[in-house]
This record gives sequence, structure tokens and C-alpha cells, in this order.
Amino acid sequence: MSKNKNNQPIWSTRIRKNSQNLYKKIGGSLSIDKRLFNEDIEASIVHVEMLFKQKIINFKVKNKIVWGLNRIKNEIIKKKFLYDEKYEDIHMNIEKRLFDLVGEEAGYIHTARSRNDQVITDFKIWLKKANKEIIKNLDMTINNILKKANKNVETIMPGFTHLKNAQAVSFAHYLLAYVEMFNRDKKRFNSNFDSLDENPLGVAALTGTSFKIDRFYTTKKLNFKNPTKNSIDTVSDRDFVIDFLYSCSACAIHISRIAEEFIIWNSDAFKLIVLNDKIVTGSSIMPQKKNPDPLEYLRGKTGGIFGNLFSMLTILKGLPLSYFKDLQDDKELVFKSFDQLKNSLIILNDILKNFSSDKKRMLELAESGFLTATDLADYMVRELNYPFRKAYLQTAKIVNFAEKNKKKLSELTIEEIKKIEKNLTTDVMKVFDLKNSINSKSSYGGTSFENIKKMIKSYKKNKKWQKKLFYYFFV
Repeated sequence: MSKNKNNQPIWSTRIRKNSQNLYKKIGGSLSIDKRLFNEDIEASIVHVEMLFKQKIINFKVKNKIVWGLNRIKNEIIKKKFLYDEKYEDIHMNIEKRLFDLVGEEAGYIHTARSRNDQVITDFKIWLKKANKEIIKNLDMTINNILKKANKNVETIMPGFTHLKNAQAVSFAHYLLAYVEMFNRDKKRFNSNFDSLDENPLGVAALTGTSFKIDRFYTTKKLNFKNPTKNSIDTVSDRDFVIDFLYSCSACAIHISRIAEEFIIWNSDAFKLIVLNDKIVTGSSIMPQKKNPDPLEYLRGKTGGIFGNLFSMLTILKGLPLSYFKDLQDDKELVFKSFDQLKNSLIILNDILKNFSSDKKRMLELAESGFLTATDLADYMVRELNYPFRKAYLQTAKIVNFAEKNKKKLSELTIEEIKKIEKNLTTDVMKVFDLKNSINSKSSYGGTSFENIKKMIKSYKKNKKWQKKLFYYFFV
């Protein structure tokens, strides 16, 4: 069988002059998309099996191509594959090598498809795997937070608004707020499967094909749910890319927020948590320093993930239908965000395993700032039947008195309190106890210890159910 002797790009017959070296450099994507080799080979094998099933190619050609593709896959895995920048991307590099292995019959591989649907198919298969991997890392993050929360149910700390002491909360309740955030991230990544489960293969360049192909066959074999419905939309659609990049951006926000929180809590001004030496660095000049560099890394890298989303939105906002070279940047943007988010989650999980709460300092800080003032106002509403605004004003007067006399609310005597609000009795003193304050917040979602225990139990139960569901549908 003859070989592809001219060793030229497939379009060299039509385009007779060589591209400028600069264009070759900027137009090629091999260095980026070669990580799609596995998906490209997987989809190509299914494609030629479909061509054989539909009697478009014969058994001998099908077997040759499948053999060649499997050999190429093995070469790439064993790092024996020779990439050539002249063929600009992984798809053409694989096709060129296939010609070397099986000769001109390799040309049948591209029957009834274009690089447009080929690339999107590969990319969607890869993205499904990427979503699963991020979800797996998010599960680890949630699990690590739950472990810390379980050990800190009765750890009392100040809850903040405007970074000012507001009301007493359980440290576990604070941590569980991030469980909520990361659970929402999981939902976003899970939602991405809806658009990723539409199979692009078979729409060709933009119009479909005149060959009697079976797109439902390739859909089933490649584990998609349905084939896409409009060929023009298929090759120009990058909504699934935006969905993934937005999911990465939202998750990066939550990572950055907890990183910032930990940086503040670890600061010498707060001293609420202690970071293990495994997750700090030193100073080149100040021997005493222990810097939270990994946390600052997490916070700083968020901007890059945002930038990838904005870049993709900008690329798409001015594009008419259908395919344009602009869309080639989608993979680099996605790969960068995926790699960064995955690394960030790995680092965050390491941090979550290597910090501890300073329970004594948390309680000490919670005892300043008149955190039980709202409890006092609520008490007057319940026990004295005051409108809340009247109770608020009376409480403010009592707080002003305590502040002027440099006392905590719990240090005031009932006589001092009654000078401001005569209808109060000694029973009111119990509202100044921080533990009572926390446990009084028993409304659903509140910070009471009992609520938190129930929520941790609920999260763990839900996590087991989600894990079973995930493996049922996606593994």
C-alpha cells in the first residue's frame, strides 16, 4: 500500500504556498491540545466502527484503522510518539501517523466528519472527565471541613459583619457555611453534564453529511445521551465552555474567600487559628516570621481563572455563525482554569488538614464587643412584650452605659440595668451567657449546637447518597 509520500498538510493541494513561520507558530495548537489524544483516538475508533456498521467502509479498512489508532495511543502513552508542529494540532498529527502505519486507507477515517465536529467531540469527552475530577476534589474538601466542624461544635467565636464583632456563633457553624458554598459548586459542575451529554460527532463542518451515518450509534458508544439537533449551532456552540469556566470561577471565589478568612484569623491581630508549619513559609530577613503563603497563593490565583472566563465571553460576543479560528482558544482557557482549580483544591485540602482553632482566643474575642446585645433586645420583646424598636433603643442605652463604664454586659449588676430599664428582673442575666446565646438560635439553619449536630449528620448522609448517585450515572 502506498504511503503519504509528500508529507504535507492535507490542504497543501489547494493552498500551494507555505504559511509564514509566524502564522504557523500562532496558528498551531499542538502544544495545547495534545492532551486530548486519548479522547481523539477513542472518538475516532467509534467513528470508524460506525462507518463499518453503516457499510460505508469495509471490515478490512475498519480493522486496519482501529489497529493503527491503538498503536498510536500506545506510542503516545509510552512517550515514543513523534509530534510534528507542521501538522498544527493533535488531530492531524494522529492522522498523519496513521497514514505512516496503514497507508492511504487511513484516509477513510475522515469520511463523514470534519475537524469541527471531531474537535468538539473530543473536547466534550475530556470536559466530562474534568467535571468528574473537580467534583471528586470538592467532595474531599467538604469532607475535610466536616471533620473540622465535628470537632468544633461547641467552640464559641464571634460572628462578624463588616469585620466587627456581631453575635456569638459556633466555629463549626462558620465552617459549615463553606460546605454550603462548595455544595453549590458541586451542583454547578453536575449541571454541566446536561450540555456536555449532547454528541457533536457527525455534524461535519456545519451542514451535516450526505453519508448515511448513525449518530445515535456513536452517541451510545461514546456515552452521550443524545446527538445535537442543529449542525450549525453544534460547531459554533461554546456554551458548555462558558458553563465550565463560570463554574470554575464561582468555585475559585469560594476558595479565595476561605483563604482570605484564614489569613485574617491567622493574623497577629486576630490569632483565632494556628497554621501548622507544613503550610507556612519563612522570611528571607525576619527570622521570626511564619507567613501564610499557600493561602495567599489561593487568593491570588483566582484572578487568572476569572480572566479565562472573560476571555471566552469576549471571543464569543462578536462571532457570527458558524466556525471561526477564534474558537481555537477555548481549549487553552479551559485547560488553564481546570489545572489551576484542581491545584487550588489540592492545596486547600492540605490546609484544612493542617490548621487548628485557638478555642481560648476565640472565646476571649467573643466576650468583647457586646455580642449578646441582640439577645437582650429579643428578651425584652418576649418577656416585656415591647415592640422590637423600643427594645432596641433600651438595649442601646444599656450598651452605652456598659461601654462608658468599661464593663461587659455580663459584668453589669441588675441594679445598674434597672436604672435604664426598670421592668427587667434578675432573670435577664442569663441572656448574657454566650453559650445560652448560641443555643437560643434554634431556628432552622441557626447556630445552636443541636442544629449544627443535625446538619453535620445530614451532610454526611446526603454525601453518601450523592456518592452512590454519582457512581451510578457517571462512573
